[in-house]
Amino acid sequence: MLRRAVLKIAAAVAFAAMSAGPVWPARAADQVTVQLDWVVRGNHAMFFVGKEKGFFARNGIDLVEIRKGTGSPDAMRLVANGNADFGFGDLPTLAVARSQDVRVVALAAVNQHSPLALVSLAKTMKLNQPSDLKGLTIGIHPAGSTYIFFKAFLAANGLSEKDMTINSVSPPYESYLLLGRVQTVVGYLDAEVPELEAKAGGSGSLSILLGADYGWKAYGSGLFASEKTISDKPDLVQRFVRSYKEAFDYVAAHPDEAAEITAKAAPGYAEKKDVLLGQLKADIASTFTSEDTKAHGLGWMTKGQWEQTLKTLSDQGVLKSVPPVDQVFSDKFLGGGT
Repeated sequence: MLRRAVLKIAAAVAFAAMSAGPVWPARAADQVTVQLDWVVRGNHAMFFVGKEKGFFARNGIDLVEIRKGTGSPDAMRLVANGNADFGFGDLPTLAVARSQDVRVVALAAVNQHSPLALVSLAKTMKLNQPSDLKGLTIGIHPAGSTYIFFKAFLAANGLSEKDMTINSVSPPYESYLLLGRVQTVVGYLDAEVPELEAKAGGSGSLSILLGADYGWKAYGSGLFASEKTISDKPDLVQRFVRSYKEAFDYVAAHPDEAAEITAKAAPGYAEKKDVLLGQLKADIASTFTSEDTKAHGLGWMTKGQWEQTLKTLSDQGVLKSVPPVDQVFSDKFLGGGT
């Protein structure tokens, strides 16, 4: 009788463990650091949600640090040099970095369509088409993802910097626009735009030219790692991407909770839940999904779309030499083959 009872308890425990999902063998969790491209934004929520909800821990990962950044190029160099294990940044900028022998590889495309845009205050300047930029004063930081986009956007639409006045600005860019020091800035639909709207009068207070509507056919931001980490630690990369994808699905399904978790976890963001939520809602409405993600899941990348991204960068004069597409991205950790 006692033996039978013990066997029943053991069977119940085993069934409960299987029901809870895969359990990794008992071992010390791998400590991992993440390098962001910039200050915390809505599309960074996957890291904070994955840590809070235990998605990383369940896959044997201890996410010890999520570092703010100073731009996508710097984030890529830091990850390539081994100063962080994984990074998040603008994927067209990653292609440019790769062409300069910065050995990083995209693992997931968070923004299926680029969220980069030209932005003005609607009360002072209506932007209906790219030619409306002629004669305006444009505020832009002369490096990084926004400048790469800006050069390509002008080329795609038959414009040049000589058609306008360019003012070099430092972040936060939105202050220059709000104070009237420039008429237009380059910004992200899922970053600066919600911040600007919150300060400029809400929905309808901005006039926006979205790059994806005017020739900028490219992925937006995404997850990446160094070529060395992918080669030396493929199991860690697989577990990290699995955790990240689980967090991505959760963020997309629960944006309010994701914004709350991020606001609580990120230093100095306690009062910024609404801005983070606005950023997430902009992505959910415009950039997280595509026909590819509907078929294969969030974060999916294809060789064809990467070839289009590289072609856009090359045709518009941003890439002087085009790296092989299989050096720029890998889909094998998402579930596909390379």
